[in-house]
Amino acid sequence: MTLSFDPATVAIPRGHHIGGQYVQLPGAEIEVLRPSDLQHMGMIADGGEAAVQRAVDAAKKALAQSRWAKIAPRDRAAVLMRFAGLIEENATYLGQLEAMGSSRLISMTITRDAVRTAGVVRYYAEFCDKIEGTVTSTEANALSIVKHEPYGIVGAIVPWNFPMITAAWKFAPALAAGNAVVMKTSELTPHSLLALAELAARAGVPAGLFNVVNGYGHTTGAAIVRHPDILKISFTGSTQTGAAIMTLAAQSGIKPVTLELGGKSPQLVLADAGDIDVVAGRVAAAFMDNAGQVCTAGSRLIVEDKIADELVERVIARTKAIKAGPTWDEATTFAPIISRKQLERIDTMVRASISEGASAVTGGTVLEGRNEGSFYAPTVLENVSDDNIGFKEEFFGPVLTVRTFADLDEGLAQAAHPVYGLAASVHTTDLKKALKAADSIEAGMVWINQHGRGPEFTYPAGGYKGSGFGKDMGRAGIEAFLRQKAIWANYA
Repeated sequence: MTLSFDPATVAIPRGHHIGGQYVQLPGAEIEVLRPSDLQHMGMIADGGEAAVQRAVDAAKKALAQSRWAKIAPRDRAAVLMRFAGLIEENATYLGQLEAMGSSRLISMTITRDAVRTAGVVRYYAEFCDKIEGTVTSTEANALSIVKHEPYGIVGAIVPWNFPMITAAWKFAPALAAGNAVVMKTSELTPHSLLALAELAARAGVPAGLFNVVNGYGHTTGAAIVRHPDILKISFTGSTQTGAAIMTLAAQSGIKPVTLELGGKSPQLVLADAGDIDVVAGRVAAAFMDNAGQVCTAGSRLIVEDKIADELVERVIARTKAIKAGPTWDEATTFAPIISRKQLERIDTMVRASISEGASAVTGGTVLEGRNEGSFYAPTVLENVSDDNIGFKEEFFGPVLTVRTFADLDEGLAQAAHPVYGLAASVHTTDLKKALKAADSIEAGMVWINQHGRGPEFTYPAGGYKGSGFGKDMGRAGIEAFLRQKAIWANYA
């Protein structure tokens, strides 16, 4: 079966999805372009406070009428299981929307993104009857209970990279915990999430529990954070925006936030890492997948000097083997940059890094002649000092910086970053060295002999320092949408 498709044949959702249906509301119109060719995909309206208020009203009504948080947990799970099943049944359509509107390739969006989105919903559905409290130790004639309760209405703001799966990390545990959700899509990639909201309604998620509103971050996103009836915020995006959300949440009522933010993730490669060709494949994929538009992208290669030249040579060979093209062509292996604005930002940063002393051993240019889309050549930079912009800031594009070290302690020192601490990887066949490195690296996620999450949902995602706090995924992912209540009964 071929996965390639004609974008003109795919139906595009229109409007916000509020109260279980598509809703047209007034607002400044935003044109959504396909990154592969910068052609028109659809129009959305910047919902702002009006759309958020309508979504909150729908959420309040749904919570009251459905008693979603009070129904038998297995009944809640059954609804979410139906939702997961519908996602799988509609994986082709969802994957096509995701491929057209984002930088995700059709070779990935159906079999990975859509299927894993269903998997996340199913994973958290299974948590519904496993939300348990505790009885704490007390003196005689007293009973101390700690129970977990949903917040009520929670807000979620998701980025343009991996739109479906990142959204699922938030709406699935929030719904499983008994909350209603008001979620803002990125204005660049709204359509697949709107389609998911429609499937949720078809699955029997009570109308108003899963609402999706469109708009800009500074208007619609800010309205979500400010709203007094939205009691918890979960955000994935840049460190700068995360800081702004923290400030706004504090100014508008003191509400908890979960932030999964930017990264400058190191790939620490030891000389005993094993087959160097296999390692080169891992390293290259870690900064080129999705054209580097991944929060956890392995953008810093730190390699033992004994193998550095050979490893870099093999990584460069992989940068030459890409096939850049439309996301809806299954033969494409290299994705576009999400927008011209982001393309120009990456190019400006690379040029600034070079002007500050770095050298480009490959790439460093815009890829022209790719259907008018936004493509940037995979780039490898050397001689990037600590005060170079290429070290200090996140490219969020297919750019790798290279440094070498002579011993493990030196490599670990180079792996540290003053601002970011999202993820890291260690490549070695020596388990003792691997675990020492994992213990030493200051990051929320450390992989050994791989880079990136893979298909597992069981362990948490989140960072240290400027990469955020709080967790998505795993048990921590549902705990993020529950608050604790302590009950003390004196029966003396």
